[in-house]
This record gives sequence, C-alpha cells and structure tokens, in this order.
Amino acid sequence: MIGNLHMAGGVTVRKLYKSAPVAWRVRNALRTAYWRGWLYTKAAIAFSWLTGIPTLTGQLSLKLRRPDGWTIDYGVVGYRVVTTAFVNFVTDQLQTETSVFGDFKYHDGGVGVTAENAADTTIETTDGEARATGTQTESAANAYRSVGTVSYTTTKAVTEHGLFNDATTGTLMDRTVFSAVNVVNGDAVEFTYTLTLSSGG
Repeated sequence: MIGNLHMAGGVTVRKLYKSAPVAWRVRNALRTAYWRGWLYTKAAIAFSWLTGIPTLTGQLSLKLRRPDGWTIDYGVVGYRVVTTAFVNFVTDQLQTETSVFGDFKYHDGGVGVTAENAADTTIETTDGEARATGTQTESAANAYRSVGTVSYTTTKAVTEHGLFNDATTGTLMDRTVFSAVNVVNGDAVEFTYTLTLSSGG
C-alpha cells in the first residue's frame, strides 16, 4: 500500500496582558498624594534644570500577575515619598561606607492606608509575605531602579509598598500608598521602584 499523509495546522499566541480597570486608575489618580506627587515631581525636575540644585524623586509602578497567565498593568501608582531616614543614611554613608549602602532592593507590600510621610521608618502594616529581593538596574544614567515580585498566599487588599536595604529590617528608602489592589492565593505583584537624582545639568 502506498499513500500520502498531509497534516496542516496553526498555532495562535494570545497575549494575556491588559491595563488596570479605568475606574481603579481614576480612583487612584484622584488621591491627593498621587496628583500632588506627580505635580511636585515635575516641578522638582524643572527646578533642578533651572537652578542647578539637585533633587531626589521616587516613582512606583506595579503589575499584578495571575496564576492563569494574565498580567494586569496598573502603571505608575504613586510618586511618594523618599524618607528622611534614607537621606540621613546617605549622609552617614558619605562618612563611613557600609555594605548595605548598595542593598536597597528589598520590596515589602502592605495593607496600611495611612498617607505617606517623610518621617516614616517602615510601612504601616506588612502583608505578612516575605520581602522580595529585587533586580537592580538603572533606567537612565541618573535613575536607580529595583524590580521585585511579592508572591501571595492569602486573600488581601494590598495598599502600600516600601523599599528597604535588608530582607527583614533595614532602612526604608521610600514608602508609597495606593488604591487597593486585591490579590488571592497564587497571585504575585511585581513592584518597580525608580529613584531619579537630578543634578541640575
């Protein structure tokens, strides 16, 4: 017996990626801390450019990754706030450098809702999950970036983020509060924190 077998088919790749709901983005953008942070950040960059006086500005973005493959991009969720503790830490490091100076890569999520304050030394209420160790890069020559993913094992509403230089304690560089991002067991939140140092050049 002689015959021919012909097979044909195709593979379709579907990108499981979408933006956060419009209602969430509007609700978050209307928070005083968000629009004021956005405005002050733009003003700080312009101020450095005009005067040559250096400034520090922070920015937090996040993505929610579902176990079914979906990624929900919430974009920039806040621009607040570099802490006094971090500024004091940098001052101390210029006198006596320690190894933890380059370790601001530990991301902690939380469920506290009290507004950010430069006097904060930790997040208000940790979410109970282990801090994520972020990947350290630079998004520009003057912009430090750390990307860390916190995995969740229980249902909760994540509302804050802090970046530290230790996996359990350490100095808080920045704390940001945002509208609730609801997670369940198996979800993961990818936090991207960027610190921009404007020299005025």
